Amino acid sequence: MTNTTNLGLPGLLGQEHTGITVPDLDEALDFFVRIVGCRHAHTFGPIGDDEGDFMQQALGTHPRARIRRAALIRIGHGSNLELFEYEAPDQRRLEQKNSDIGAFHVGLYVEDIQAAKAYLDAQGIATRLGPLPITEGPNAGQSILYFQSPWGLQLEVISYPGGMAYEKTAETILWSPRFPEK
Repeated sequence: MTNTTNLGLPGLLGQEHTGITVPDLDEALDFFVRIVGCRHAHTFGPIGDDEGDFMQQALGTHPRARIRRAALIRIGHGSNLELFEYEAPDQRRLEQKNSDIGAFHVGLYVEDIQAAKAYLDAQGIATRLGPLPITEGPNAGQSILYFQSPWGLQLEVISYPGGMAYEKTAETILWSPRFPEK
């Protein structure tokens, strides 16, 4: 469905990808492909500007920042992830908590959250408390479980095979991998 109102970005169709900077592209690809089950589409790079300010102007980074390599991966029949391995004179390693301003996590829909938990445990991936079933409020019907990548990226598996409570009365229903055509 195309955005036909005067509000928002003209022609907005949906989320194409989320970009994430990782410390080691090979480690990240191994995690997302082998552990999570994403599909690797392609890798590219390096990208940089040894003399000018392209990186600063185009990406808001230090002028000498360099993308060593980047890769695009597909998550099921949902959106894509673009993984970047950067080097930059002013690079910082963020150890964010979900409560930090600007923090984010990647949410992954699964059909069977108990099976996902057992799988993550078998792979040696530490999970947080859960799966936690939500039984009240607009999100009732979903179960969630948070975990982290080996380098600290926050991820969540979520499942709501019978839908969520809000869907019964909402004018706008959230996109779901359960029914990607809706």
